Order: sequence, then structure tokens, then C-alpha cells
Amino acid sequence: MDAVLAALEGTAIAQTLRASRWGYAAVNAAHILGIALLVGAIIPLHLRFLGAWRSVSRPVLVRVLVPIAATGLGLAVVAGLLLFSVRAREYASIGFLQAKFVLVAVGALSALALHRAHGFLLESASESRLAGHAIVACVCWIGALVCGRLIAFAGD
Repeated sequence: MDAVLAALEGTAIAQTLRASRWGYAAVNAAHILGIALLVGAIIPLHLRFLGAWRSVSRPVLVRVLVPIAATGLGLAVVAGLLLFSVRAREYASIGFLQAKFVLVAVGALSALALHRAHGFLLESASESRLAGHAIVACVCWIGALVCGRLIAFAGD
């Protein structure tokens, strides 16, 4: 595994980001924007699944917020992998980062499974199924957000 992580650190993009203060800052900003889009869309959607804003049509919220969340997830993952590549061997040993990876994977796979089972607009999903998913999703995404922030405080 160490050889894979070292190879990742040796890629041209990782070397460029290590040498470019503004390049690294731009990728970091893209990561934060992706997280903001993801969490900013996911939380209101899942609060609706838990019973908030019953007067707002569930399909309308899903149609608007799911693509925003998916775009945010994509941006956060790509930018996050680029940031990881800069110091992959060091970052790979940080427990908070490992936990973040697990939470992101569970959150994303849970959403994919839900949409696969009930369609994009989740029209066939029961209220109890959506509420259960909402609890899992909120724990995963808020947990990933907290773990991501705690990475800065891990280590020495």
C-alpha cells in the first residue's frame, strides 16, 4: 500500500499542487465549495423526509436538490483526492480521514440504493423508508464534515 501511496504522491498533479501555493488553495476552495453544495442540499432535503415543510412537494425538492448534492459530492471527491495526493502517505494514517472516507462511502451508497429502489424522484418510497434514510444520511454527511475538519487537528 505504501508503494501505491508513494506513486500517488509522485504524480505530476501532486507535484504541481505541492509546488503551487495558489493551485493548492484553488483545489482546497473547490473542495469546500463541493462540501457546501452537498451539505447545503442534503440537509434541507432530509429534513423534509423527516417531516419538515410538508406543504412543499417532495418531488419538487428532490428534482432541485438531488442534482445539486450530486454535483457537490462529485466536486468534493475529485478535489479531495487531489488534496490527498499531495501527502498521501501521511494522510492515509489519519484516523479522522479514514472515518471520513467510510462515512462518505456509506452516505453515497445509501443514496444510490435509495434512488435505485425508488426512482429518481423517490415517488414509490414510503415516508418511513425516507425517514430512516434521512437519519443515516444526516449522520454520514454531518459526520464526514466533522471528521474532515478534525483532520487539521490530528497528528503531532
